[in-house]
Amino acid sequence: MKLSTMIYFFLGFLGLWMLIDTAARNQIAGLLGTSVTQGGPLYWLIGFSSHYLLVTMALAGAIEMLITALAYNYTTDWIKAAKVQKWSAAFRKVQMEAIRSGKKDRIAALKPHQERLTRLSGEVSIAQFKGMAITYFLLILIYTWVGLVIAAASASAQVVNLGGSSINLMGHVGSLPIPWWFLIFSLYTVPFSLVFRRVLKQLWLRRYAAEHHLATGAPA
Repeated sequence: MKLSTMIYFFLGFLGLWMLIDTAARNQIAGLLGTSVTQGGPLYWLIGFSSHYLLVTMALAGAIEMLITALAYNYTTDWIKAAKVQKWSAAFRKVQMEAIRSGKKDRIAALKPHQERLTRLSGEVSIAQFKGMAITYFLLILIYTWVGLVIAAASASAQVVNLGGSSINLMGHVGSLPIPWWFLIFSLYTVPFSLVFRRVLKQLWLRRYAAEHHLATGAPA
């Protein structure tokens, strides 16, 4: 077993353990620092003494999504993934035509191609699972850390002005069992995820084209 595979398994198991055990989750996230008196590396970097919680949440979301995008970009072969996607679409079309024809020989002739396509699809999926092992642990860690920082902040700091109205970040969204900070932080992560993944994917493709001396054109 490769060292990288062992790390993936360890991070995946650690993420599962943190998801199940609340005390362990809070303890591990607390090592990053949650307040001025309980400082840590991440709190010293973007905590701002709990005075600007919305800014802290935005920066935490950016860090989380950047590492997530780096993990997926590292484990994914974008050329292979694109080929498998196009092959799958073409194969489904041919397969449906063979089934509609009712000819068993045509259906049987597609089996070797289907087996190869299944194998390649599995390889792409496994690569994505490797990236998920890293991001799964990071997702739980950062979300827990943000919640602990907000909970440790003063009551006045927990109240923020959003859209012209004051909102308590620890309060629930209407009748839903979801605190405001969880919803706002989740909304922060969406644009960061889209931008970072798109940029890193384009850089990966440009590097691949340069290494293989391929001509690059404008995207369709």
